[in-house]
Amino acid sequence: MIKFNTDFDSEVKLVNNDITYVSSKHKLFNVNLKEIWQYRDLILLFVKRDLTTSYKQTILGPLWILINPLLSTTVFTVIFGIIAGIPTDGMPQFLFYMSGNILWGFFSSCLNRGSGTFLGNVRLFGKVYFPRLVMPISGIIYNLVNFFLQTSVFVILVIVYAVIGANVHPNWLIALTPLLVLQTAMLGTGMGLIISSITTKYRDLNVLVGFGVSLLMYITPVVYPISQVPVNFRWLMLLNPVAPIVETYRCAFLGRGSFEWPFLLISLAVTAGLLFWGVVVFNKVEKNFIDTV
Repeated sequence: MIKFNTDFDSEVKLVNNDITYVSSKHKLFNVNLKEIWQYRDLILLFVKRDLTTSYKQTILGPLWILINPLLSTTVFTVIFGIIAGIPTDGMPQFLFYMSGNILWGFFSSCLNRGSGTFLGNVRLFGKVYFPRLVMPISGIIYNLVNFFLQTSVFVILVIVYAVIGANVHPNWLIALTPLLVLQTAMLGTGMGLIISSITTKYRDLNVLVGFGVSLLMYITPVVYPISQVPVNFRWLMLLNPVAPIVETYRCAFLGRGSFEWPFLLISLAVTAGLLFWGVVVFNKVEKNFIDTV
C-alpha cells in the first residue's frame, strides 16, 4: 500500500516492507548512495546487457572493442602523421595517436551515454522505479571495461616499442592513471547529465551534441602535440578541461609531452563543478521529465 505524506520534511520510507511513505522532499543535491548500492545487481545487469547487445550478430563480436581504436589510430597515423606531416615531438606516431584516441574515446563515450540517459530510457523509466543515476553509472562501468581492454593493448605496444629501442620512456606519472581515468569519467558524465536534462525540453540540442564533441576533439591535443600550439595561446588550450588529462596520460606512458599540474588542478576543479551541476539539474528534471518527454 502507498501513502502520500504531505509533511515536506519527511523522506521516502519503507515500513514493514509493505507501506511506502512518499513525500515531496527534494534536496538540491540528493544522491542516496545507500539506495544506489542496493541496486548494484541491476547496475551489473545493465552492464552485462550492454556488453551482450553491443556486438550481437557481428562476426568478430567483442573483438571490435580492440579493433575500433586500432583502425581509427591507423587512420589518424596516415592522415595526420604521413599525409599532413604533423610532428609528434619524437614519439612513435602510432603510439602518439593511440594514446590520445583511447582516452578521448573513453571521454566521448561517457558523455554520449550520459546525454542519452532520459531520452534513451524513457519507456523503461515510465514503467518501473529505480534510482535514475543507475543508468549513467552502468554506462561508466561499461565504458571502463572497454577502456581497460584497449589500454591493455596500448601498454603491450608501449613495451614492444621500448624493447626495440623506440623513443618511449614510461615514468612515475603512470601512478596518476587511475585519477586521470576517474576524472575523465566524471567530466564526461557530468557534461552528459547536463545535456540529458536540457534535451528533455529542447530536442534540437541533441543534434548539436555530436558536432560539439567533434569540435571539442580538435581543440584538444589528440591529433597534435601541445607544442604545436603557439606559446601565447597554449594556456588557453590547456583551459580545456580534457587537454591536461590527455597530455598527462600521454606523458606518463610515452615520456614526452608536458605535465602541466596547475592546469590539471584547474581541470579537476572544473570536473567537480560540472559533475555537481549535472547531478543537481538531473535531480530536478527526473521528478517530472516523463510529463515533458
